[in-house]
Amino acid sequence: MSNSVVAVQGEGQYSLLLTLRFFSMKLAILISGTGRTLQNILQRIAEKTLDAEVVLVIASTPNAKGLQYAERANIPIRIIEKSDFPNQEQFSKSIFAACRECQVDYVVMAGYVKLLTIPDDFENRVLNIHPSLVPAFCGKGFYGISVHESVLQYGAKLSGCTVHFVNNHYDQGPVILQRAVPVLETDTPDTLSDRVFDMECIVYPEALQLLAEKRITVEGRRVRIRN
Repeated sequence: MSNSVVAVQGEGQYSLLLTLRFFSMKLAILISGTGRTLQNILQRIAEKTLDAEVVLVIASTPNAKGLQYAERANIPIRIIEKSDFPNQEQFSKSIFAACRECQVDYVVMAGYVKLLTIPDDFENRVLNIHPSLVPAFCGKGFYGISVHESVLQYGAKLSGCTVHFVNNHYDQGPVILQRAVPVLETDTPDTLSDRVFDMECIVYPEALQLLAEKRITVEGRRVRIRN
């Protein structure tokens, strides 16, 4: 939640100050690993460049290193493991039930590697970022360092990242934002991964801020951004 102070002028002088309080967009962050994206989002919120509040962190394993960032920030944590459920539908229901309990506005996948079944009330409310320019080098099996290995093996000259809404298929939801980075002759999968992640740290908070400002509408597969 952020504050702003408005001065109301009366008879040649400022006679009244009003403090207005605005409620930030509430986020649930889903993690599976290091939590670098969670750390970045929390940093942007602290810097006041992202008008949001992380009210819940859900991890797919208790061994997710990124849980440390939630603990430091006193954010409620839920560990929801797929192995505890008979199928994907029940697993997904548990996750979105927790999100409803916390009254989140959007669910943000941050290095989360599990496929979810998205309920109707969360359509276009779940986001992911993929480390390539979708629809290239995406889909089932394309995650982590394997994406960058495939880019180099193919000989692509550009790579990048894609922020998209999540549907019930890997990397097929409507695209919100994309940013490109060059692929250098000297690149290894690790150096390309680092360059792409640096861009992810910029574009993911940018997409979230557009949502916070209610500047995004979805028409079929087309995401429109108002100026």
